[in-house]
Amino acid sequence: MADVGSNDLVKVVSLLGAAVVAVPVFKRLGLGSVLGYLAAGLAIGPFGMGWFSDPQAVLHVAELGVVMFLFVIGLEMRPSHLWSLRRQIFGLGTLQIAACTAALTGVGLLFGDEPVVAFIGAMGFVLTSTAIVMQLLGERGDIALPHGQKIVSVLLFEDLLIVPLLVLVALLAPGEPSSDASRWTSIGIATGVLVTLLAAGIWLLNPLFRLLAAARAREVMTAAALLVVLGSALLMQLGGLSMAMGAFLAGVLLSESTFRHQLEADVEPFRGLLLGLFFLGVGMALDLSVVRDNWALILGAVLAMMLVKALCIYAVARLTDSSHHEALDRATLMAQGGEFAFVLYATAAASGVIAAAQNAHLTAIVVLSMALTPLVVLAVRPWLKRQEEKIDNQDIAEGLSGSVLMIGFGRFGQVASQSLLARGVDVTIIDNDVEMIRSAGTFGFKIYYGDGTRLDVLRASGADSAQVIAVCVDNKEAANRIVELVKSEFVQAKLLVRSFDREHSLQLLNAGVDMQVRETFESAIKFGQHALCQLGVPKEDALEIVEAVRRRDAERVQLELAGGLTAGARLLIGNIAPSPTPTPFTPPRKAATPLTPETAEATLGRNE
Repeated sequence: MADVGSNDLVKVVSLLGAAVVAVPVFKRLGLGSVLGYLAAGLAIGPFGMGWFSDPQAVLHVAELGVVMFLFVIGLEMRPSHLWSLRRQIFGLGTLQIAACTAALTGVGLLFGDEPVVAFIGAMGFVLTSTAIVMQLLGERGDIALPHGQKIVSVLLFEDLLIVPLLVLVALLAPGEPSSDASRWTSIGIATGVLVTLLAAGIWLLNPLFRLLAAARAREVMTAAALLVVLGSALLMQLGGLSMAMGAFLAGVLLSESTFRHQLEADVEPFRGLLLGLFFLGVGMALDLSVVRDNWALILGAVLAMMLVKALCIYAVARLTDSSHHEALDRATLMAQGGEFAFVLYATAAASGVIAAAQNAHLTAIVVLSMALTPLVVLAVRPWLKRQEEKIDNQDIAEGLSGSVLMIGFGRFGQVASQSLLARGVDVTIIDNDVEMIRSAGTFGFKIYYGDGTRLDVLRASGADSAQVIAVCVDNKEAANRIVELVKSEFVQAKLLVRSFDREHSLQLLNAGVDMQVRETFESAIKFGQHALCQLGVPKEDALEIVEAVRRRDAERVQLELAGGLTAGARLLIGNIAPSPTPTPFTPPRKAATPLTPETAEATLGRNE
């Protein structure tokens, strides 16, 4: 028994040692951590030094790294944000997958595969490696950027696709087809599991974490975070669905929670370690004997499938209005097969849809494509320098400090900065619009390049020492993201935010900002005051009128905070019946003088 335990410990030490040695070396060489893990796995696996004989066992455990990765991504995806991505997920995702499937099936047929084998091989290769792409995006800090969000959207759709593909494999399997009753039973179980997970996320998770937070037991909070991730993954697996998708849904359901940052911090160490273990397992799974015996076929298939998939992705990206730079970047990152291909091929082989030898060939092709991706990204990097060259001559936000950090220097920010600069306040300004930065430089402004939605950029810009952080960006989602980061990480700073509209103002007030200003409110108020003056209303009266409108609007905001967007509608002054009874803002300076005898008689009667 002791020998068995010590043997297991030797394997654990071997895994950790291989990672600790290989990853820093490969990162120092500029090859990235993913390739380091893959090379380490290949070295210690059954086709290297032979320290491990069953790479699939390592992969099964390491899949939890992908599960936790998608949980963390889910925490970043609020339901409203996920809904806003629906066209990218289902529109862009469907178009890309359809184009790639058709083209890759053609490649399989050209290599002599039977139609069914070519189709299964193509579908497996279409399922991009979520782990590799997300790791590369995370290292570059691009996940939250618009082009990164498009890639994430397609990856989510591909993760959803594994379920119908497994059903399709079952239908293609030779022998007796499954009965309609059993098929409907499976669908019912999957639906029930999904509804159960959604119900638990909506009604149970937040009360659970509030209860645990009140107990002030940090280790229990960590255990609860792992329980949520693994429990949701297990529940989805029992329903015949994707474990990773279960964890992602759990993350989305907790994205609105006040505990989301704590959960992310608790899960992060396990996620990183297990994801590295996954890449080690992928490296071990590369059967060098299969590659050696069929090297020409496999190498040709890898290059052909990666090239064809990249061309399809590039074409779809350009058709959907992406720039050349963005399309090339997406094609490079997503040109490989992924971890779900292993599941699909293994299921197809077990069902008799493809032969064992074909499974080995297809698996080798996918593993080699995953290993080549970091190298391809490095090779294509010179052609991806357009954006870097744009900011080459700009000062990057790094090591800055100031009393006020202003994020966004468009029309609103430019005007807002004048009062601060006139007073001599130390203002640090960041923006991610290169052309605007250059233009502002000609007018004597020093603007630093930086994306305010990234935590590392905020730290480098001096957010941790700023007294005031002024969010002047003209994008509602970006403003909300910055508010969330500032409220959780830079509590010492007063937070002032430019609001997009009334609904956005209510969101910001509920988020706890110190002050919000609707971008058009003050200018419209001033406009109305000048309009009154042009009609002959005395300036003092016009000023009192607009001040009354301001007070009325403030009352509306308080009512709307308590009762929703329509709660203060009665305070609006409309121009259709029933019209409000005019109320003078100041008493008349002198008594009314009747102009006709009839008027005098009517006035006298009313006074009496």
